[in-house]
Amino acid sequence: MKAQEQARAFMTIFRKEIRRFLRIWVQTLIPPVITMVLYFLIFGQLIGQRIGQMGGVDYMSFVVPGLIMMAVINNAYSNVVSSFYSAKFTKSVEELLVSPTPNYVILLGYVAGGIARGLAVGAIVTAVALFFTPVHIDNIGLTVLVVFLTAFLFASAGLVNAIYANSFDDISIIPTFVLTPLTYLGGVFFAVDALPGVWQNVTYANPILYLVSTFRYGILGGQAEVNVLASIFGIMVFVAGVFAYAMYLLSRGKKLRT
Repeated sequence: MKAQEQARAFMTIFRKEIRRFLRIWVQTLIPPVITMVLYFLIFGQLIGQRIGQMGGVDYMSFVVPGLIMMAVINNAYSNVVSSFYSAKFTKSVEELLVSPTPNYVILLGYVAGGIARGLAVGAIVTAVALFFTPVHIDNIGLTVLVVFLTAFLFASAGLVNAIYANSFDDISIIPTFVLTPLTYLGGVFFAVDALPGVWQNVTYANPILYLVSTFRYGILGGQAEVNVLASIFGIMVFVAGVFAYAMYLLSRGKKLRT
């Protein structure tokens, strides 16, 4: 398959994914924004006024990067896992797998769709945040890099979940029992140094902390809670590992071919 044909195949899958979540925008774009507005009101304003400062800045400014990252993670993941499992359930994915389209093009098409939805919701949440507090990006290059890698990572992980899922219930297990606890305990609402010593060690074992903290550092600057360069390197390793594993599963046709 020629490069031009591969590019056309990629764009076909990518456009399909874009049209999919835009067609049902009331379900895909609005609910996460409403949820984030509630977080801003409850945690940012009501509770934040009592807390005062966190990590050297006012509490509202502190939680904004974490809430943006939470929106990106959840939407990049859920877009791919639901879309690819639906294709698997209807067996339309088998047509893709037997076509001349390379597996990496299929994978990139779905992942790009997940990235697009994650970044779209993240951008909307950022715009909403401006109604509550000024958002000034300290390091735009680092901020864009982290949010893109995060969306890439969780979009790829969503495809892995979709491949292993045997029912629609299975695609909600990871977001409910893994992503949500890790995100809430990943420094979205608190600074690590505000925790007792034992819980600081537990929190440092949470990989989402490094995504949130590095993203927050890119926006707010100041003192980073984690080693930024090590975090970026770790994120890239995770992205490469999860993407490679998803590629391996597609190549094997695991739970995809009947």
